[in-house]
Formats: sequence, C-alpha cells, structure tokens
Amino acid sequence: MRHARPPGSGRRRVALTAALGPALLCLVTGLASSGAAAAEEGAWSETFDEGALDPTRWIATLDGDFREHAVDVVDISPLGAHDFRLRLRADTRGTRDDTVKFLGARTVPAFPMAEGTRIAVTVDWNGQANGSYLTAAVILTPEATRGNPLRGRDWFKVEYVGVPPGQNARLIVGQRVEGRERTLYDEGWPETNRSGRRIGVQELLLVLRRSSFEVWENGARLFEARDTSLGFESAHLHLQLSSHSNYPPREILFDDFRLSALP
Repeated sequence: MRHARPPGSGRRRVALTAALGPALLCLVTGLASSGAAAAEEGAWSETFDEGALDPTRWIATLDGDFREHAVDVVDISPLGAHDFRLRLRADTRGTRDDTVKFLGARTVPAFPMAEGTRIAVTVDWNGQANGSYLTAAVILTPEATRGNPLRGRDWFKVEYVGVPPGQNARLIVGQRVEGRERTLYDEGWPETNRSGRRIGVQELLLVLRRSSFEVWENGARLFEARDTSLGFESAHLHLQLSSHSNYPPREILFDDFRLSALP
C-alpha cells in the first residue's frame, strides 16, 4: 500500500527543520531565547542536547505513587557521541494496586493551535522486555497542570499502549471535549489486532487545519479527522508515561519536539 507523504515531512532533526522554510528555519535554529518567546512566535525546537531540562521550558508532572521515578535527560550514545533524550523512568514495585501511575514533562508556555500548526515528536519505546500496561503518550491540553493532564475536561492524545504479555503495543488517538471522551482511532482493537505490533523509535506528526487534523507515524498517515477540531486555541504539550503497579523499572524516551507552521 502506498502512503501519502506528510506535509513538510522529513527524517529526524535536520530534515524536519529544513522543511519549515527560510523564515521559520531562522526561528527554530536560533532558539537561544526563552521557550515562552518561541511559543509566541509559533515555532519551537527541542532536542534536549543541552543535557538537562530547561526549567523555563519544561516542568515535571506526577500523579500516583512510585517506588522510584525520574524525569531527566540522558545520553544514550555508547561511544560518547552525545545523543540526548528525555527519559521517563518508573519503578512501581510494591505500590498501590488500585491506582495507575502517571509521570511526565510538560511545556511551561502554551503555544497557539492555529491553521497549519505542525507538531512533531519522536517516541522511543526503548526495547521493552515487558511493556504490559505501559503507555507512552503525547498529549495536548489547554490547562497547565502538574498532575495527569488526562484528568482535565479538554485534551487530545496520541498514545502507545503496551499489550500483554510482552513487547508489542498498539496506538490510540483520543480526545476529550468539555468532559466528553471518545476514542478516534485504535487500530481496530479489540475486534482485530488484539496482539498489537512491534514498535521502536516512532516519529509522530500532528497536522492541524481549520476544521480537520491528521496523525502521521513514521511518514504514513494513520488517521484524519474531518469537520472537527481539537476544541482549544492554545495548548501545553505533555510527554507522559503511565504504568500499573508492581513493575520493575521501565523507561520511555522522547526526542525531537518540533512546533512549526506549514509554509
């Protein structure tokens, strides 16, 4: 099956940045200014290459009990070449069985959800030996919270959910508008694809238009919603992990967040 190409798509940080056009390219590559200023301009780039979270751009979020957890930036290069990524790490052994635990990082400033907005994020499932009931989500919400954004009245999410008993996952696109939640896309689960699929480093792209939006994965369009919108005009981005209780340490990695506009 031949897939359409995403508007302005590209491979990793060089190609994604080059697709923005000269004016936005200057904004993105010159982001020595604060995250708030960049968000107001409608362009933002985050590769975590400084080796630590910038507190003017990112704040950790937490909901639930953990034996141990971390929200930090790690170098995954074994040869010292420096490949930094945001790490969400959760150890839930011995924690309460009646709660799901949520851990993440949220953008401090909000940014506009305007016509032609494009949001790109890389999600690294990190070769889970057991991804059962583990999730890795990209969430947009108009509210600024230090807890789980999925408790809010309005949000949009693209989420990978680990499928028992092991390494596979499935993708969910979901939305809540004024407290009413619905699943927009679930790969046919549970009628089909009950066992999920093997995932690795997934490049997600969300393209917003006046009355529609699209979700792309690794250059293929997975979902398009017509005659609808996200329901809010500005948003914070959450990169979030969730886990059930009694699992040893598991880590999800995120990289290459790009906020831009279609040329």
